[in-house]
Amino acid sequence: MYNWILWFHVLSFISWFAAIFYIPRQFVYHVEHNDNKGFVEVIEIMEYKLLKYIGVPSMWATIISGSVLIYLGGWMSSPWLHLKLLFATILVVYFFSLEKYRKELKAKTCTKSGKFFRVYNEVPTILMFFIVAMVVFKPFS
Repeated sequence: MYNWILWFHVLSFISWFAAIFYIPRQFVYHVEHNDNKGFVEVIEIMEYKLLKYIGVPSMWATIISGSVLIYLGGWMSSPWLHLKLLFATILVVYFFSLEKYRKELKAKTCTKSGKFFRVYNEVPTILMFFIVAMVVFKPFS
């Protein structure tokens, strides 16, 4: 049963990251083409659907399956897991910030630039490196 849950966790993680990587890129397009009303209407729909239909369900699937894996693996006292969970928590906060920015863009109150969103788009990549490193190398064990 453990391997099936691990399989599901990895697939959920990949789906969640697909959304996480693409949503800020959509924000870049949104900000840089804000004067094109037709384009903005389309990109707002894309932002919403990617966040709500792919991002949120895959985030919860990742969290739930990861929690089950922690329980089944008996790793609660492992220092590498605590560090991984710290990075994962930062990732969840980052993910919720995407919803905040989506709402600001829709309301036309967002003051962030395309350059900001290009840089902001790199945050999950760095977090992913640390998260995967914790799982593969299990430092401090």
